[in-house]
Amino acid sequence: MSILWAVLLLLVLLAGWLMTLLGLPGNWLMVAAAALYAWLMPGDSPQDVGWPLVAALGILALLGELLEALAGLLGAAKAGASKRAAALSLAGSIVGGIAGIFIGTPIPIVGQLVAAILLAGAGALAGAMLGETWAGRPLRESWRVGRAAFWGRLLGTLAKTLVASVMVMAVAAALLL
Repeated sequence: MSILWAVLLLLVLLAGWLMTLLGLPGNWLMVAAAALYAWLMPGDSPQDVGWPLVAALGILALLGELLEALAGLLGAAKAGASKRAAALSLAGSIVGGIAGIFIGTPIPIVGQLVAAILLAGAGALAGAMLGETWAGRPLRESWRVGRAAFWGRLLGTLAKTLVASVMVMAVAAALLL
């Protein structure tokens, strides 16, 4: 029975990994799932995930958030983005990421992931441009800020997804060893 729970944990971790790719809080879902698993699974089980690993996952999730925020902020700040542009960039990236899932559907899994990542970046670009245009900046400056938001979003998502990959591998190793 414990193997079934371990497989379920891994499936939840993979769902969290996909959520992270879409800009959603998938890393925190992974931490919560591992904590619940550690709490419910007996310590003498061969598929035990200990509390030290759960703590390490929490630290990694925090690191992923920091890397994502830093990439986005540095990209936008370097281009001189306003607070309004940053907020709309975030909202646009979430909407774009979710839209990408549906637009990429004709090509199962790979198409959805690629479309979600690219459209999250495009949403960040559009949101930043809207925010800057709304603030009265000329189109040329809005475009520069939008491009910075696009690349910041992509690099941030890449960094956070790499952290999520490490989290999944750490739990898989703990379950297998």
